Amino acid sequence: MINGLLIIDKEKDMTSRDVVNEVSKIFKTKKVGHTGTLDPIATGVLVLTIGKATKLNELITATEKKYQVEAILGLKTDTLDITGNVLKKENTNFTKEEITNTLNSFLGSYEQEVPIYSAVKIKGKKLYEYARNNEEITLPKRLVTIKQIKLDSLKHENKQTIIKFTCLVSKGTYIRSLINDIALKLNTVGTMKNLRRIRQGQYSITDAYKLDDLKNNHYQIITIKEALKDYYTVKVDDKLKFKVSNGQILDNIYQQEYVLFVAEEVLALYKNVDNKLKPYKMFI
Repeated sequence: MINGLLIIDKEKDMTSRDVVNEVSKIFKTKKVGHTGTLDPIATGVLVLTIGKATKLNELITATEKKYQVEAILGLKTDTLDITGNVLKKENTNFTKEEITNTLNSFLGSYEQEVPIYSAVKIKGKKLYEYARNNEEITLPKRLVTIKQIKLDSLKHENKQTIIKFTCLVSKGTYIRSLINDIALKLNTVGTMKNLRRIRQGQYSITDAYKLDDLKNNHYQIITIKEALKDYYTVKVDDKLKFKVSNGQILDNIYQQEYVLFVAEEVLALYKNVDNKLKPYKMFI
């Protein structure tokens, strides 16, 4: 049984669920999860968890993400990406200085509107279901943080401005919405043409494998211990191993927010609650 992380370089025109299903078939297990959805149009880093490592999903999902983005300024679709129905088209001719200044203005945190074509649930229904049924709904907003943003290239094509930029963003940031907001600040419309995730947390595109690599037995599993290497780690003796294995609450003598207990293998990740360590993720 495989227990660990697998970094996939997702190809275009596949959903994240498609990738999970393929990996499930290859490894003959249903215990496969992913830690941050990529739209079918997007490519790049998709962190999969297998076996006991599926317990790590929320920890990995919460990490920052880095993207390479291509956007068209002067075009708007209903999905905010190139796959949607065109709603508006106009001529644009922005300079490098105008784009750079606008991108830089997004550094920091702001309230971002969630796109209507997303899986966020409102009143028990996914937003894209409202869109498909032409139902009116007030879109929710989330506080997101743009940590880095840099213009990589600019060109003018078919009387529109096409930009490429790289950005490092917090969990929950929608790049389609970011492009839309950038366009609004420039008094135009915008849509996403291409998106590639090149990093999620500590995992980079250089760590990633294609699905064909897996089929050819060319891949490397990241162990649970390796995935949690940045947490404060305690090697247990027999007495402590018994307590941890049975999920006992412990005094936080380590004065840490999280403590990873290991023997020959990882036993559990504990979390500080009122100066007591309580089981957070058990791996035995």
